[in-house]
Amino acid sequence: MKPPEQKEYEIRRVTSSHRGKYSCRARMKTPQQSSTDWSDVFTLTVSHKPQPVLTVSPSWLSPGASVTLNCEVEHPSAGWRFYWYKTVPDLSDKYYRSYRYELLPGRDNVTEQNSSIIHGQTHTAGYVCRAGRGDPVYYTNHSEPKFVWSGDVHPSASLTVNPDRVQHFTSDSVSLSCEGNTTEWTVRRFPDGGFLSHCYYWGTMTGSTCKFSTSQSGTAVYWCESGSGEFSNSVNITVHSMFYELFTFLLFKHPFVNILLCTLIPRLN
Repeated sequence: MKPPEQKEYEIRRVTSSHRGKYSCRARMKTPQQSSTDWSDVFTLTVSHKPQPVLTVSPSWLSPGASVTLNCEVEHPSAGWRFYWYKTVPDLSDKYYRSYRYELLPGRDNVTEQNSSIIHGQTHTAGYVCRAGRGDPVYYTNHSEPKFVWSGDVHPSASLTVNPDRVQHFTSDSVSLSCEGNTTEWTVRRFPDGGFLSHCYYWGTMTGSTCKFSTSQSGTAVYWCESGSGEFSNSVNITVHSMFYELFTFLLFKHPFVNILLCTLIPRLN
């Protein structure tokens, strides 16, 4: 705060307690200390930083495809500029494996539009956005990371699954092994309709291998992240219940059951 003889009043760290109406007046440096009238009232509104929402399309890469990023701000208005980042794995904290953000290379890492197109992406990658406006620039928070996945294996980071299949059943034991040009790894999981997490929360990470037991049915994407900032290929794993396993066994191993189902299902419909 500046001394009272100055004509400016500065709030250095704004909080919600500063919201309200402000006005000012001047007082002359005379024995009479006569004052001016009060100024017009200025209303200061303090709100939380907007939380942008990033969407990516497509989720899975195909050869030659481009990736479209869209960054939506909760209270859109003119003057926003959009900043585009890639996520780089940060494995420095054993229990809270997070990311650092680096602006995308090239001239298109800051745009006037809330969308950006990435060309030439061939491997699994994560993206983040935020918006800014004004001078000095007022920034929103960063968005939550969003990912595009690729099944392509590359030498710097690769993921293998044991047993080597993408269909599993509840109570199966699965090992996910990471290989590449580093010794520090974690394995990420992103389930349908769920939250991003790493092996520490649902399995056991020993060296470069994550071991876990499939306890619930559902589908999730798995991939490795290295201490040197690399993403591996991604694998989509589906877990079925034991009932599904029994049903499949009866359907394909016992012709009588197959014939019975083929007879009953049309009648039920």
